[in-house]
Order: sequence, then C-alpha cells, then structure tokens
Amino acid sequence: MMPAHDVAKYFVSLVDEDAGDSISNLKVQKLLYYAQGFHLAFYGKPLFSEAIKAWAHGPVVPQVYHLYKEFGYQPIPVERVSLDASSAEVRELLDQVWSVYGQFTATKLESMTHNEPPWMNTPQSEAISHEAMTKFFKTLVVDDGRQGQDDSQAEGRQERQSSAQPVC
Repeated sequence: MMPAHDVAKYFVSLVDEDAGDSISNLKVQKLLYYAQGFHLAFYGKPLFSEAIKAWAHGPVVPQVYHLYKEFGYQPIPVERVSLDASSAEVRELLDQVWSVYGQFTATKLESMTHNEPPWMNTPQSEAISHEAMTKFFKTLVVDDGRQGQDDSQAEGRQERQSSAQPVC
C-alpha cells in the first residue's frame, strides 16, 4: 500500500504542460477515487489506506485535498515524480486510469462520480466504503479482469465485449 499523496503526486506529474494541459485539486480527487476503485476491483485490496469521503463535489481524500487546497480551482504546479518503488502492476493501473479518465475535465469527472452508486449512496461527509467501491467497480471490469466498459457501453455488452474500450 502507498500513501494517497504519492498517488496524487504521480497523477500531477503526468500532466503535459507543453500541450497546454493542467490539473486541479478537484480532478486529482476524482482520479484518486477511480484508482482506488479499480485497484479494489482488480486486486481485492486498497491502493492506499486513506478514506475517500463523499463531499459535495464528489469523492475526496481529505488529506490530499488539504495538500493542494491553496491552489483552489487553479492548476497545481507540475513536479516530476516516479513510482520506482511501486510494483509494475500499480504503475500500469495508474497509467490506465490516467489514460482513460485523465482526458476528462474536473467538472466532467465530478458529474460522472455523482452518477455512481458509491458516492450517491454514501451520506455527505461520510467515508465511501471499500465494499461499495469494490461492488461498483467490478461491474466495470470485463471477465478477464483487465478491461472494462463505461455505462454508455453497457447496453449490448455481450455482443460487443471483444470490442469494448478499456476503462482500466
């Protein structure tokens, strides 16, 4: 297990400033939620120990929120970090989460999480349970355990599984 702030710093380090990209605290929070959810679904254990809380703008890891709070909705300065001490599986999962979910804006990710049961079914300010996350994220994982589909692809899943877009 690794600290959530290390996962957050890794996501921030993936930002391509030369392409005009940036990342806010809000977006980091949603990426942490997706990373934790898929790690639970794939490996049956949490990626990090810190709780994810159901806040008004979606899932939040309070410790990481406070780390980047000074930036508000503005971009977080990019610092390059590596996950050399982490397993290849963890790096691959985080890179896949970035590849799929990093393309969305913070407000789009907020909207997405607001339509997902782990956040919807957790009282505001309470911790989102690992059980709720595992149950939900397993529905996004195809049987081989390495690819999934989003809700827009769910209809006709059996016919299209082989051509489904990877979620993670």
